[in-house]
Amino acid sequence: MLRGGVPAENADRLRARAVRRPLHIVLVEPEIPPNTGNIARLSAATGCPLHLVGALGFRIDAHAVRRAGLDYWEHVELHQHRTLEEAEANLRAGASERTARTYLFSGRSQQSFLDVDFGFGDRLVFGKESVGLPEELLMSRPNDVVGIPMLGPVRSLNLANAVSIALYEALRKLGVLAAAVRGTGVSAR
Repeated sequence: MLRGGVPAENADRLRARAVRRPLHIVLVEPEIPPNTGNIARLSAATGCPLHLVGALGFRIDAHAVRRAGLDYWEHVELHQHRTLEEAEANLRAGASERTARTYLFSGRSQQSFLDVDFGFGDRLVFGKESVGLPEELLMSRPNDVVGIPMLGPVRSLNLANAVSIALYEALRKLGVLAAAVRGTGVSAR
């Protein structure tokens, strides 16, 4: 049974007011199914569409999703695109009056994502686990490249962790998490 748009057993959990499509998560050629599964769950939890670009290193048909136990998959707004250019063109075609920005996340960035003024509809783009986004893309769009500062010696973060960090900081900056309360459920705005 649903209460306020949320299954009754989840209605007493900490919730913020739902915002339709606050940001777009874009994964370019993801390779590891559990990472994409975790990011899909994040997408469903935040109302952010998930865009998968290019060749995937796994299947996402109904049988594969069911076998993986992804019981939230029906709540993911999923889009597939052949190229990043196609994804951006499709997103521009459906955009509102504000021009959304694309942020290319890379461990090789000189600009911190913490310094970005995110806006509704912006696109957070992440590359494949093994090599990230193509170097030529990063070099052709240096003003769009941002990174997550790290303190330790590792070269990069796990993809699902990086998406989580970036997405929740962007949502915080947009103010959509500020009114979170327990037990109210959520309703679409």
